[in-house]
Amino acid sequence: MEDLRKWVIGGILGLAVGDALGVPVEFRSREELVRNPVTGMRAYGTHHQPAGTWSDDTTMTLCTLESLTKGVDFDDMMDRFCRWVDEGYMTPYGKLFDIGGITRLALRRYTQGVPAVESGGTGEHDNGNGSLMRVLPAVFYLRREYGPACMEKPEALALVHDLSRLTHGHPISLMACGLYCMMANELMNGAPLAQAIDRAATQGAERYGNAEGFRKFWPLFQFVSSEKLAAMEETEIKSSGYVVDTFQASLWCLMTTNSYADCVLKAVNLGSDTDTVGAVAGSLAGILYGVESIPAEWLKVLAKKEEIIELCENFLSA
Repeated sequence: MEDLRKWVIGGILGLAVGDALGVPVEFRSREELVRNPVTGMRAYGTHHQPAGTWSDDTTMTLCTLESLTKGVDFDDMMDRFCRWVDEGYMTPYGKLFDIGGITRLALRRYTQGVPAVESGGTGEHDNGNGSLMRVLPAVFYLRREYGPACMEKPEALALVHDLSRLTHGHPISLMACGLYCMMANELMNGAPLAQAIDRAATQGAERYGNAEGFRKFWPLFQFVSSEKLAAMEETEIKSSGYVVDTFQASLWCLMTTNSYADCVLKAVNLGSDTDTVGAVAGSLAGILYGVESIPAEWLKVLAKKEEIIELCENFLSA
């Protein structure tokens, strides 16, 4: 349990810090950030928020973690997401300031009576990164319930996919979430980074490569390879809100750096969807390098840090 505690707190705080680093420069171009790169926590900027403010990425992750503390209840998760939109629930300062359009539509469908796991959009244009950014608690839950081999169980991918379907139901989004959780679990199993990436790729090929509904889109994820990622130039990396771009950028930042700080700074300085690339890269880097690797000056200004840690402890003690 002590190792799980280390990974949960490292992953969740790693996600929140990466998110908060990216919030002030969201939508900024890569060229602009080359001229004025992010080197630490900034105040205000794009959303005019204080330094250390995290966005919907962290809010929805915390809502998911809190819900999974009591077990799997998709209606409970969706109700928490709706409270976020309506009441500012689980936000840094009691007010929503950022939400993706695909997510907003999914929550609207749910409030109109569509079942939770059918609320997410299923078209190819519905593959934003809004489920990838919040799915990390699933692998912690599965690990808590089933141990190190959790992602090999058939019910594991079913849970991850259903979590994605709350807002993003297309196979591309489901695969991105599945691969992300496979990789996070391999890191928790002690695999070196390159090996974790390659093992996730092998597992993904086995589960998706010839599966009905998935095999058509599996070639989009051929970049999930330590060798390919290490050989890529920055000019080949996109950092848009498309889930494939976000996942690729996050893995590339991990593969081409050697510390938490270098990874998340590289992620947010790619520009565009800086908070989510920072969050996804930061979550994996937090698991890989541990919470002690996150610069203390960043944690010091992170909004509601103690409340985030308390949520993690409540999950672990459930």
